Amino acid sequence: MPTLVIDNQEVEVPAGTKVIEAAEKLGIMIPRFCFHPALGSVGACRVCAVKFLAGPVAGIQMSCMVTALDGMVVSTTDPEAVDFRRQVIEWLMLHHPHDCPVCDEGGHCLLQDTTISGGHGLRRYRGAKRTYPDQDLGPLVRHEMNRCIHCYRCVRFYQEFAGCFDLGAMQIANRVYFGRFADGPLESPFAGNLIDICPTGVFTDKPSRYFGRRWDYQRAPSVCLHCSLGCRTVASARYRQTVRQEAGCNPAVNGHFICDRGRYGFSYADHPRRPRQARVGEAVKPLPEAVAFVRQELGRIARSAGPDAIGTLGGLRSSLETQAFLARLCRASGWRPPAFFNSAGLAARVAAAVAGLSPELATSLGEIEDADAVIVVGADPLNEAPMLALALRQAQRRGAPILVADPRPVRLPLAFQHLPLPPEALAAFLGAAVKDALPAGAAQALGDLPRAFWQALPAASGPAAANVLAESRRPLIVCGTETVPAALPALAADCARLLAVGRERCGLFYLLPGAGAFAAARVSPPGASLEALLEAIEAGRITALVVVEADPLSDFPDRPRLERALAQLELLVVLDHLSSVSAARAQVLLPTATIFEAGGILVNQEGRVQWAQPVLTGGIPVAQSGAGGHPPRDYAAGLPGGEPTPAWRFLTQLAGDARAADVGNLAACIAEVLPEFANLPRPAALPLEGIRLPLGGAAPFTSPTGEPAAAGPDGLTILLTQQTFGTETLSALSPPLQALEQPPRVALGPQSAEALGLASGDRLVVNAAGGCFEATLAVCAHMAPGVLVVPRHRDLNWQLLGPSGTRIPLGHIRRTEDPHAAVPQGRRS
Repeated sequence: MPTLVIDNQEVEVPAGTKVIEAAEKLGIMIPRFCFHPALGSVGACRVCAVKFLAGPVAGIQMSCMVTALDGMVVSTTDPEAVDFRRQVIEWLMLHHPHDCPVCDEGGHCLLQDTTISGGHGLRRYRGAKRTYPDQDLGPLVRHEMNRCIHCYRCVRFYQEFAGCFDLGAMQIANRVYFGRFADGPLESPFAGNLIDICPTGVFTDKPSRYFGRRWDYQRAPSVCLHCSLGCRTVASARYRQTVRQEAGCNPAVNGHFICDRGRYGFSYADHPRRPRQARVGEAVKPLPEAVAFVRQELGRIARSAGPDAIGTLGGLRSSLETQAFLARLCRASGWRPPAFFNSAGLAARVAAAVAGLSPELATSLGEIEDADAVIVVGADPLNEAPMLALALRQAQRRGAPILVADPRPVRLPLAFQHLPLPPEALAAFLGAAVKDALPAGAAQALGDLPRAFWQALPAASGPAAANVLAESRRPLIVCGTETVPAALPALAADCARLLAVGRERCGLFYLLPGAGAFAAARVSPPGASLEALLEAIEAGRITALVVVEADPLSDFPDRPRLERALAQLELLVVLDHLSSVSAARAQVLLPTATIFEAGGILVNQEGRVQWAQPVLTGGIPVAQSGAGGHPPRDYAAGLPGGEPTPAWRFLTQLAGDARAADVGNLAACIAEVLPEFANLPRPAALPLEGIRLPLGGAAPFTSPTGEPAAAGPDGLTILLTQQTFGTETLSALSPPLQALEQPPRVALGPQSAEALGLASGDRLVVNAAGGCFEATLAVCAHMAPGVLVVPRHRDLNWQLLGPSGTRIPLGHIRRTEDPHAAVPQGRRS
């Protein structure tokens, strides 16, 4: 490790470190515009000049371009270096409009800070300024090209890092222009990062434009809820309203960036129809009265029908506190254990994934870029968890081949091979790929159990998989859980163990069906599911249902059955902060606080525990209570609309547990349900990068070995899938993201479409068990035959089709000439 001296301070840094980064370790921030730790060095802006006084390099050099070496003596304050930087700053400011008073970047602008700290205060240039036309880049990003200093950060991120090419550099020399060929929405689902990465105000946040300066905001670190990855964010609020979300830096997870779904999906927190008062029947009630009513009614039902007559359904968007306290309430009251997943099959797949994450296999999102070969099985990264696609791109940029085996028409911002295999063939493919990658000699040297497992694996995965894994030293298996066969998650873990033999390591990365799925799998007992609850309701064994931050009427894939079951209930209680279909149906509604108001602990899909801090107290946003004018001059105590309460607090009140209601006892109460949390620090003491739980526990080499499954009877397999925008519950309520949604279309492969006499653009009618489902068809070349892909979009009545994996006879599918779309039922708004 080289040792050098910077401003008379000695520092030792890892080999390959740039001088600008070595200075950071000493707390010395050398000015920079083009340099960014995620993008690396290009030496374009010339503002990071320092003087090398001794050692292997001499004179004025750009600190971002020089690698730290032994014996270097560097000065950042040498008069020659200071004067160099001052001159560069003055050149960069020649054409800048000096519009800081009306620029949303003002106050947290790197150009502003550098200009002032560089000593440039007076403009000497008296010529005409260069000006550009601005473009309409869609609902997320505002374009003000006159502020540009040509650092190229935007293009390097957008094209090189994120792999999208509709924004770039045009023209030459002094007229270089950063934008699109023509006005139009930016196509990348990571476009919002332009706002964070631009060191000036060329790209600013459009939805929060003119809402406030950074110093006006209440700001706190948070965690994204819009998929299972748990990306770090920073949320900003003003006037009782969450107004903006930026990427927080977590090297172990999302690095410096987030996706647009995570950045702009927060509008649900202040939705105009958000429930903010308790309701019993149709009457608004004070919170204590509503809670007392629920306790009384649940107590009455427990006494008359037994505590087993009360069922509970938790949500995958809840914090760990809420999930654990729901389980605790059930245990204390003798109720049935809580369910969190729609089906026992999904619950079992998630549980198998959680059990398979042993410490030697678990891989973080940030570690993916170190893999030298990646096989993705049963996952669609860009639609299910967009930041996974960005991580895969970084691995591919470093030379890792990427192979995706999935029946859907997968699209990624990188070069990859796609094997459109039907779901029933995925396990066999993975097993064969790993068997082919392990030489027979190495396999014979294994112990009895792994050797028997290896021998039982099917063979001949094909050249694509063999080429990907042949020379790899650090391969990675990415495995989905939503649309895959039951055996695949456990098989993926055993395959990763086997693939690690003779290599540096093999990583394992699962995708789970929600931000709280990992913790839900730990809290929920085997077999617990909404399906099981429905069976009990239909049999009359359950007469009361408590639903916590979930909306089964929108999310369960058999709405008619669910409707009939709910009609049999004596009592339906919903705790939520969304104006959901289920909340409207409830006899009692208790309004809960959002993560921005309550904070909370989240455990992501690799078992990493992170804490989201509360950002604001709550209450009706001033913009809503004042309707554009001054808010009502009400001198009553308390915040208007401040009744929403953290869901876990409601649960302690229902349990009558005063000890649990004390925040100081929170960790101890969670540990009663989840013992692995007993030794964790309190939430406020958790490091920003979080702590990975030491889990795992699945017995190795005991999973089914992936024999090819038999295809079902003639027909199409329904796959209920996600889209980047429009299917995730919370972000689907965001107006800016609604403007970017693609019209929902179901997808068929060419062979299946030809067999049915269908073509792209046809209106498709499926006579399903739940009713008549109608949608527009897209015929996609790269997808598995025999599969009908249906996005769980809010504008489609996919809840009529039954669970994902249902087989629909071909005779039940036809084209309709009716040009009118079916009217969506129960659409969230």
